Amino acid sequence: MQSIMDVETKYMQRCLQLALLGDGYTAPNPLVGAVVVHGDTIIGEGFHQHFGQAHAERNAIFSVKQPELLKNATLYVNLEPCSHYGKTPPCANLIIEKGIPCVVIGTIDPNPKVSGKGIQMLKDAGIETYVGVLEEKCRELNKRFFTFQEQKRPFIVLKWAQTIDGYIDRIRTNVSEHPLSISNEITRQLTHKMRSENQAIMVSTNTVLLDNPSLTVRNWVGKTPVRITLDRQGRIPQDYHLLDGSVPTLVFTEIQHPKLANVEYIQINFKEEGLQGILKKIFERNIHSVLVEGGAQLLNSFIAENLWDEANVEVAPIEIGSGITAPVMTCQPVNRKNFDGHEWLHYYNTKKTIK
Repeated sequence: MQSIMDVETKYMQRCLQLALLGDGYTAPNPLVGAVVVHGDTIIGEGFHQHFGQAHAERNAIFSVKQPELLKNATLYVNLEPCSHYGKTPPCANLIIEKGIPCVVIGTIDPNPKVSGKGIQMLKDAGIETYVGVLEEKCRELNKRFFTFQEQKRPFIVLKWAQTIDGYIDRIRTNVSEHPLSISNEITRQLTHKMRSENQAIMVSTNTVLLDNPSLTVRNWVGKTPVRITLDRQGRIPQDYHLLDGSVPTLVFTEIQHPKLANVEYIQINFKEEGLQGILKKIFERNIHSVLVEGGAQLLNSFIAENLWDEANVEVAPIEIGSGITAPVMTCQPVNRKNFDGHEWLHYYNTKKTIK
């Protein structure tokens, strides 16, 4: 016979599975899944599908084919139901309105607009409310959202590919020279998956000048992130992909620029404000996560200043003897995977200093 804890864990795990279906589409909102259970049967499911659209609880409730069962059902959801009007009405109000007598919640919403208020609304309405089922997993799922809300900064992920002898590219002087091909078909897909999981992608001026990248999601299904680059002296030509207006783009610079469609130039003092100032301005634009893909100098700056949360490093079985030296991590990987001879190392920063 299953214990109450086993039952709660089973249904909360289902909420997490559903929540992941919205990955890459909900930012800066969190990933949320919800199930409605009557007896020991799931009678409704839903997840937050796109930013600005209906929340998971609403989708789950309205998926129930026999609404009269709601008055004897339990709603499971991995994040506290919202209690305020935003782009959609408060989910707490809907739960009360439908007469659902019991709600099980994975974790409290850290957003100050909610943060316990949704739970209190449910309790005030006489609804049995339980919080903390699979809480650690629920927080991990929405680590970007929690970092953004609690620490008032974007979540930072570093990513690069290198040869086994420690280089990320050959020495190149202009865009006509093709970059070294390091990744294989699988790791290229993983890189584009990472792009879809983060709200923005950042590269340095030299990376743009030498690669003329589009920085879009192509080998994975998902939304292309906001593009960010640092162009201190305005060296990037206006006919480059990054400035084509196809994707919202932020360019940090020290000089004035003519206006371009879908491109925002942000003037800062690089010497005085540095990376911390850049991250602050990214946060102010409601961007909850940034994938930093290069180049080596920019990645080294994030590592040197301890301004990162996670890192993924691909090591390919290739030797080139000389070139652009890869950044060096100062800690050991927490996970290693192998994809056709290419090692994929995952790092987690336990000593981060970003606030």
